Amino acid sequence: MAGLNPGGRSPEASNLQRLGVFGGTFDPPHLGHFILAAEAIQQLALTRLLWVLTADPPHKQGRAVTPASERLAMLQAALASAEQAGETGFELSLIDIDRPPPHYAIDTLALLRQQHPGAALVYLMGADSLADLPTWHRPQEFIARCDEIGVMRRPGQAVDLAALESQLPGLSVKVRFFAAPLVQISSTELRKWLASGRNCHYYLPPGVLAVIETRRIYR
Repeated sequence: MAGLNPGGRSPEASNLQRLGVFGGTFDPPHLGHFILAAEAIQQLALTRLLWVLTADPPHKQGRAVTPASERLAMLQAALASAEQAGETGFELSLIDIDRPPPHYAIDTLALLRQQHPGAALVYLMGADSLADLPTWHRPQEFIARCDEIGVMRRPGQAVDLAALESQLPGLSVKVRFFAAPLVQISSTELRKWLASGRNCHYYLPPGVLAVIETRRIYR
């Protein structure tokens, strides 16, 4: 890859917009999400990062998920706080809010491709999600629709990319690893703490806690 721009693109392609696609339930959106997003923008040379709120996550069927309207209000507050702090690279996408379920990543990418023709789409995920990729809905087609797959790898976390490549040919050339500080913040734990009345002020972006308290989310 020597001599190429981030993502392995030629100098002629360096003027293309590189859009990160960060999908999730964000229940609630916390500082760990924002650290990951900021590192992805820097290390993967992204033009912008699209926060895609998944209204009806297929992998969480049968589990309690906070209503999408509440999660949207929290994410909007978090992104407003980031903008006030000077972050200009984040953008909210309603692509999975404005359509009926199920919300599979492969369909999200197809719709984003229509909205952003000519842009490079870099789908973001954790190393654990990469390991589970063979179980995703139509994973081979998902890989084909990504220009790149940005994978956050924790310090010391091993990924057997060769084994995954044997199951999903063409995957390894799309993967771009990036690192982020190890921040042990869990949305599951935060929901429990908030329900118990514990102070979570330092785990959440400014504005999110106000939305939680006003709407009595998790109470």
